[in-house]
Amino acid sequence: MINTGSKMDTGFTLKVVQGGEEKEVSFSDLLDKKTIVSVYMKNNTGSCDRQTASLAEHSGWFAEKGFNLIAISKDTCGSHKRYADKQGINYTLASDPEYKFSEATDSIVEKKMYGKTYTGPSRSAFVIDTDGTILAVIEKIDTKAHADELKTLVDSL
Repeated sequence: MINTGSKMDTGFTLKVVQGGEEKEVSFSDLLDKKTIVSVYMKNNTGSCDRQTASLAEHSGWFAEKGFNLIAISKDTCGSHKRYADKQGINYTLASDPEYKFSEATDSIVEKKMYGKTYTGPSRSAFVIDTDGTILAVIEKIDTKAHADELKTLVDSL
């Protein structure tokens, strides 16, 4: 996992859904102000729905504090568009099936499910400055109170 104070590589592209529009952007272009990136596994699953809904409910607070919100998963932008409509999500959803963000933050971990071992992105959150410097990391998200833990973190910066 990347350390606080380290600078991440921001020179990769992602497909995103912003304001209902799908586009491909350089990650560095998303960092026009301090940004919170919340990594989740999959749209329309219990824990992930709680995680993203928590952010949607408090997105105005983060905007007032001067932060962008991005939630990132391996889902397609088409899935993200439907998910945003269903969940009332008004922040950026990023599609990262190749785990470019997780590679840039050294947050790919070994997981186990149904007796099988595989690797994938950790369910984590990152506060990133405009130049790619990691300001804070939550290595293990509390899906039920994700916005609250991020608000506490932002207030401590």
